[in-house]
Amino acid sequence: MILSVLPGSAMAELCSVQRPDWDGVPVTAIQETLSLASTPVVLILLLLSALAIRFKSQWGVLVLVVLWTILVSFLSIFAPNARTVGMMEGCIGSPALFIGIIAAICVGMIFYTAPPSKER
Repeated sequence: MILSVLPGSAMAELCSVQRPDWDGVPVTAIQETLSLASTPVVLILLLLSALAIRFKSQWGVLVLVVLWTILVSFLSIFAPNARTVGMMEGCIGSPALFIGIIAAICVGMIFYTAPPSKER
C-alpha cells in the first residue's frame, strides 16, 4: 500500500514524456505559468486578445472569452489523470496563477469593450 504512493517507474516515464528537460526540481506556479504562456495556443489567443482590445470588438471579446474558458477548463476540469500524477511527481506545477491571470485578462477585456453608460 505504501509503495503505491511513492513515485515509481510509471511516474518517471510520465515526466520524461511530458517534460523531457525536467531536472528533478519541483516546478513552481510561476514556472508553470511561463511554460503554459509559451504554448502556441496561448500565444495566438493573446495576439487575438490584443487585436480585439485594439479594435474594441465586443463580439471578438465574447469569442475570445469563450476560447479562454475552454482552454482553462481543459487545464482544470478536463485534464487527464496524467496531469495530476505529474503534479504529484513535481514535474508539473499548479496552473492556478495562469488561470488567475487569464481570468483577469478576460474581465479586463469585457470592461474595456463594454458600451459607455448613458447616465451622463
